[in-house]
Amino acid sequence: MVRVGVVGAGHWGPNLIRNFHESRRSEVLRVADRRPERLAQVAQRFPDIRVSDDADDVFDDPAIDAVVIATPTVTHHALVKRALTRNKHVLVEKPIAAASDQALELCALAEAGERVLLVGHVFLYNRAVRRVKRYLDEGELGTVHYVSMVRTNLGPIRADVNAAWDLAAHDISIVDYWLGAEPVSVSAQGGSWINPAVEDAVFATLRYPGDVLVNLHTSWLNPRKVRDITVVGERRMLTFDDLNLSEPIRLYDKYVSDDTTPIDFVDDFATFRASVRDGDIQIPKVSLGEPLRSECDEFLDCIEGGGRPLSDGQVGTRVVRVLEALTRSIAAGGREEPLAG
Repeated sequence: MVRVGVVGAGHWGPNLIRNFHESRRSEVLRVADRRPERLAQVAQRFPDIRVSDDADDVFDDPAIDAVVIATPTVTHHALVKRALTRNKHVLVEKPIAAASDQALELCALAEAGERVLLVGHVFLYNRAVRRVKRYLDEGELGTVHYVSMVRTNLGPIRADVNAAWDLAAHDISIVDYWLGAEPVSVSAQGGSWINPAVEDAVFATLRYPGDVLVNLHTSWLNPRKVRDITVVGERRMLTFDDLNLSEPIRLYDKYVSDDTTPIDFVDDFATFRASVRDGDIQIPKVSLGEPLRSECDEFLDCIEGGGRPLSDGQVGTRVVRVLEALTRSIAAGGREEPLAG
C-alpha cells in the first residue's frame, strides 16, 4: 500500500485525491492547502483524511511515501524540491516548473535519490492518443506532413500563466509523443485582453525534424470548447476530437499524389497533374476509460516496480523548453526561435 500526501486541493486536486484514495493500492493520509474552504470540502468528502494549511506537514510525515502536487505553476519547483529532498516520490501537475533550469534540477534530484518523478501530462495516458501513436509508428498515414491542434474554451482565465503555458502544454506533450521528437524551432504570437502581459490566446507554429509543421491555436477567450487535432499524412489523414467520447478518432482514406506527366502550356512552362483520392472514413472503436486513473496507476506501478513513467521529468522538461521558446517568440513579435538539440 502506497501512502500518499496531496498538496493543493483546488481545481484538479480533488480528482487526484479521489483516484489515490479510492485505489486498492494506495491511500491518502494528508492533504494540505492554504485555503480553509478547500480543506473543509476535503474533510467533508473524505473524513478519514487529515488536513492542514501547511505543506510541510505532508513533507515531514514519515508515514507518507509519495507526494502529489497540484498547485500553481510558479510554486512547483520549490514544492517538488522539498518533497524530493525528504525522499518522497512525486507526481506534479503540468508543467513541471516555470523554467527549464528548475526542471533539470528536479530531474537530477529525482535521479540522485532514486525517486519516481511523474509530470501530469494526462493526455499521454489517454487511450485514443495512444492509438494514434500506434497508427503513426506503424506507418498507417505514411510520412506526416503537418498537424493542426485547436484547444479553446471560454475560461477558466488565469493570471499566473498565459494560454500557452496552461493549454498548449497539453498539445506539445502529445505531438512530441506522437512524432518521437522535439521541435527544432518555434514561433508564436499572442494577445492580452483580460490581464496585461498575460496572453489570453496564442497562435504558434512548431517545426519538427523531417519538415513536419505543427500549428497550435490555444485560447481561454473563445465561445466554444474545442479539443480538435488533425494529422495529415502522405497516404491517409486522421482527426482526434477529445470531446467526442464515443468516436474520438476518424481515419480518412484521403490523400493527394503527384502525377508526374507534364502538361505543356507554353514553350518553356510546364505543370504537373495532382490526383486526389477521396476514400472511406474509418471510425475505430476506442474504449477511453479515465486517463487520470491510468496516470495515477502508472505512478503506483513505477513506485512498486521501479520503472520509469511515460511522462517523466525529462518529458516535462522538454515541454517547458518549448514553452520558454514560445514566450521568447511572443515577446519578440513572432520571431522564429531555434531550440538546441
